[in-house]
Amino acid sequence: MEFFKWKDIEHVAVVTISRAPANALSSSVLKELKLLLDELEKNDNVRVILLHGEGRFFSAGADIKEFTTVSTGEQFSELAKYGQQLFERMENFSKPIIASIHGAALGGGLELAMGCHIRLVSKTAKLGLPELQLGLIPGFAGTQRLPRLIGTPKALELMLTSDPITGEEAVQWGLANKAFEEDELFDESLKMAKKVAAKSPITTAAVIDLSKYSKTELFYEGVNKEASYFGTVFTSEDGQEGIAAFLEKRAPQFKGK
Repeated sequence: MEFFKWKDIEHVAVVTISRAPANALSSSVLKELKLLLDELEKNDNVRVILLHGEGRFFSAGADIKEFTTVSTGEQFSELAKYGQQLFERMENFSKPIIASIHGAALGGGLELAMGCHIRLVSKTAKLGLPELQLGLIPGFAGTQRLPRLIGTPKALELMLTSDPITGEEAVQWGLANKAFEEDELFDESLKMAKKVAAKSPITTAAVIDLSKYSKTELFYEGVNKEASYFGTVFTSEDGQEGIAAFLEKRAPQFKGK
């Protein structure tokens, strides 16, 4: 694989996102992740997946440069739907997936982490959904998962301000399970993964399957609506201005058009 590598440590598949410099989630990365999940699902020796990023970040977000190659709102909506379906599969995956987050999990990177069953963070990590800063919206079910995890008021604060929170704050808000010093994060994450891997795979699969019933039909309606809005805002003047401003490293000038 080009963007992922993994190794088996005592029934734990330690999966590394390896796309320097920021582990950005391009469509190619998402497609490769799907293939990796197919492989790990069939591997009876793997009981738990531990996902972490190589280098400075877990994942700094979607690949904004790739957005400039998309020509229509419909294509943008299809990109959103692919990510939504992939992260929904992760959340319903029969083997527990633990995200070990250092550096930053922003935008699509945080949406990837929210698709995991457990999130462990470094105290200084930055987590957020800054898409509105680009004249866009979260597109990989972030508008639906974030309120489920931390409540609507705090979710709206994160999205509307585009301000990230630290790993310590993420634990306080309910977005992450535990926070560690950065040099302790991976070892502590692996320790938890091994503890989960020691359980019966039958029982862990059953608990994950049962947890999905806490979702309402409105969640899935919201996900579909998010994909539609994702395409609409992309084709707006503000959306194009936000992308251009990001690539040109300047402040966007939004006009509400």
